[in-house]
Amino acid sequence: MRFLRFEPIYQERVWGGADFSTHLRRDLAGLPIPAGESWEIADRPEAESRVGTGKEEGSLLHELIVKKTKWLMGAHWRPKQRFPVLVKWISCQQRLSLQVHPPAELAEVFGGEYKNEVWYVAHAEPQAAIIAGLRKGVTRERFQQALAGGAVEALLHRFPVRAGDAIFTPSGRLHAIDAGCLILEIQQNADTTYRVCDWGRARRLHIAEAMRCINFDDFEPQPLSHAKGELCIADCAEFRVRAFALGAGEVLPATIPGEPAIVSVVSGALTEVDGSTISLGDNVLLPAAETFYFTSATPSRVLITDKFTGCASSGK
Repeated sequence: MRFLRFEPIYQERVWGGADFSTHLRRDLAGLPIPAGESWEIADRPEAESRVGTGKEEGSLLHELIVKKTKWLMGAHWRPKQRFPVLVKWISCQQRLSLQVHPPAELAEVFGGEYKNEVWYVAHAEPQAAIIAGLRKGVTRERFQQALAGGAVEALLHRFPVRAGDAIFTPSGRLHAIDAGCLILEIQQNADTTYRVCDWGRARRLHIAEAMRCINFDDFEPQPLSHAKGELCIADCAEFRVRAFALGAGEVLPATIPGEPAIVSVVSGALTEVDGSTISLGDNVLLPAAETFYFTSATPSRVLITDKFTGCASSGK
């Protein structure tokens, strides 16, 4: 097995659900926390992924980046730079807070990090929905008045989702995930979030910062629907995410030679030519120096995340 498979890092969240057990078929018996997130590939000071199997078993992700830079990240990567994205599963039993991530120019002012992210819906209950952006015509003044009066929900763009839907959430976009969603999130390696509203939960809000960061020209973005073929969810300076619906026996498209990539299986299973398999819920890192050929063992939905060179060259 030449790709890297990491041990999940489970995170306690007040809104967490049971999807890791029921839909990803993971054994969480003995886990001391009600998990709302599973960090699959992470290179944060507070949470760093550890290789779970294979030749590099036990190695930390950042340790491998430093020691085997060219093999893992390619010839142009700086050894001390952290891995550019964070991949996580999100299981929602309750609605997440209404929040926003600061744009790059304001992140520097506030001493934080800007963050673009992608959501891919792997499972959705019948009532499941996402909040993203504002309803048409909502102004900053009207929003601020509604927020002060506790009536902001009517101004938000909320839409139903089902398995296979995806949306790109850039910095500055108001967003929240409703109950009943199991979502794969692929985001920049950043963790600055300003809560606008927490639906009655007694957690800290960041109203002043959020009001400066919200894009008040962001009206009613629509999800992308993925039923067959290829779907490009995001292609920005920081990363690219593409989704593929494969029939049994179909070959996953090749990744960029000489660059790393992440393969995420949201349904079905893939088999590599060496006999290694990855299946529902797996997120694996393909080293830049290796070449992979995956075949769909069953009808499958798969994401490929790549084109990290923008992050490497800019130092973000």
